[in-house]
Amino acid sequence: MNTPTNPVAASSSFIPVETQIWDNGRHAVRCVKTIQETRDTKTFCFMAHQPLMFFFKPGQFVTLELEIDGEQVFRSYTISSSPSVPYSFSITVKRVPGGVVSNWIHDNLEEGYELAVHGPVGAFNSIDFPAEKVLLLSGGVGITPMMSMARWIYDTNTDVDISFVHSSRTPSDVIFHSELEFMSSRIANFHLHIICARLESGQKWAGYRGYLDETKLLMTTPDIKEREIFCCGPTPYMLSVKSMLARLGFNMEHYHEEVFGATPDHVEEKAVQSAEIAAEEADALTASDLIDVMFLNSDKQAQIAPGETVHAAAAKAGLTIPKACGMGICGTCKVKKVSGNVVMNHNGGITDEDVDDGYILSCCSVPEDNVAIEY
Repeated sequence: MNTPTNPVAASSSFIPVETQIWDNGRHAVRCVKTIQETRDTKTFCFMAHQPLMFFFKPGQFVTLELEIDGEQVFRSYTISSSPSVPYSFSITVKRVPGGVVSNWIHDNLEEGYELAVHGPVGAFNSIDFPAEKVLLLSGGVGITPMMSMARWIYDTNTDVDISFVHSSRTPSDVIFHSELEFMSSRIANFHLHIICARLESGQKWAGYRGYLDETKLLMTTPDIKEREIFCCGPTPYMLSVKSMLARLGFNMEHYHEEVFGATPDHVEEKAVQSAEIAAEEADALTASDLIDVMFLNSDKQAQIAPGETVHAAAAKAGLTIPKACGMGICGTCKVKKVSGNVVMNHNGGITDEDVDDGYILSCCSVPEDNVAIEY
């Protein structure tokens, strides 16, 4: 005869896991799996060392902190997984010819590799712009935020009508093809449309061919004016999409796009020019015109001219605050302001909650008076 299990004794052997919640900041993670999606695209899956719930908004991104050839490098990538699978997150990276970071990631980021990530951040997401009908437009690896959104809607059984229109070079270059086909076959309100620019020798393809144009846009999504549009892809692709939408009379208040990568050359050039101008203007300033920026943790301070950023002050004090974009997008340069006032012109790289808690992005925050920074 089986002896009944004592529920008290059984419960005493169970040790509850204290699970933490992901928040915008720097976190140590390790790669737990890699997936070859296409010939030049891989997905990298990450988990924390201790149980951590990776909550984020579908469409947001993280910034990887890497060391390549002895240099510290930061690069931002959209999260391709869904927050409905919260104990891990994934990014999907396409190998780019001549791309230093993407090639290094493909060649070196293997299972067990440990690194730090910053985030999650990003104003481009489907949670902040809820709609009963959405159009997800993507080109190439720009499919990653759309996949996060689609997975979230699918996993949560949300009653949202999806038109998913993706443009690819060839049928074999379609990232997540099998999963997209599976989702569209399971629910009636998931409408998948794939457009391939060309076919390779011996390939068969029954879908759309060529490039996205107004005719294909209206064929795939005739009720386009009723939808919230999310778009991501190469810059020429998104410029073309916006031109088409303008000609169709679409209300651009319902259009959202995402694009980022290495700091654009024009941003670097502008930063250098601004520094040179600031240096010339500083020569003409009196001591009373300068602004004091104190870095409390480092016990250092610097004086800057009006119009210079907190990041510039850190550099003058001999401190390096990590940054990846220089435009207030990636959120890597987040620091806490203890006192003083700044004007921050960011591009979605910081949340309202962080701002309420006193955080700023040093790359795009200009002090109005003396400030103290926790760094």
